[in-house]
Amino acid sequence: MHPNEVQPVQRRRGAALEEALLDAAWAVLREHGYAGFTLEAVAVRAGTSRPVLARRWAGRHEMLHATIAHASRMRPVPTPHTGTLRGDLIALLGALNNSRLDLATVMGVQLGGYYQETGDTLADMREISLSGQPPTVLDEILAAAAERGEIDPARLTPRLRTLPVDLLRHHIFMTMQPMSDADIEDIVDTIFLPLVRPGGQDPRG
Repeated sequence: MHPNEVQPVQRRRGAALEEALLDAAWAVLREHGYAGFTLEAVAVRAGTSRPVLARRWAGRHEMLHATIAHASRMRPVPTPHTGTLRGDLIALLGALNNSRLDLATVMGVQLGGYYQETGDTLADMREISLSGQPPTVLDEILAAAAERGEIDPARLTPRLRTLPVDLLRHHIFMTMQPMSDADIEDIVDTIFLPLVRPGGQDPRG
């Protein structure tokens, strides 16, 4: 759909209106990138007027931040409960692999103009995408594993905490393709678990 194609005007209010606006903004961003991401284009896509958007967001930077946070919220990842750290991590990475590719593509590829314009980085946008959300599923998984004695807390540094997800994210940003199941297991078994588990434990349980 062309961003200037007029949609029928619909009467919506409150949360329903804001969700419709953000859905329209995400569609425009995915289809036309940052260059085509304007209040006018989103208003047309949402079947409303530019002043309706301007009352909520001062400009397209603010609307972009809200759109990225909205897209992230619309892709919730449930906390796995396999009973083992290995199983939980593989399930988590698999869920992220399947549900976040489009979001990662937009943030990593289609926002180049935004990063150049503002000086923000991909890390800044990631923080925006997580704003207002509860503690991450990874935090819950690691806390449960520590209670079961599968992790040596002294080894679990801040950098190591996010290593599995960081490696998956790097793969997606570099290839724009999902990671294979075998590579996900390789991250868990040969990279992450040997670094954090108590000595002598088999990572496969």
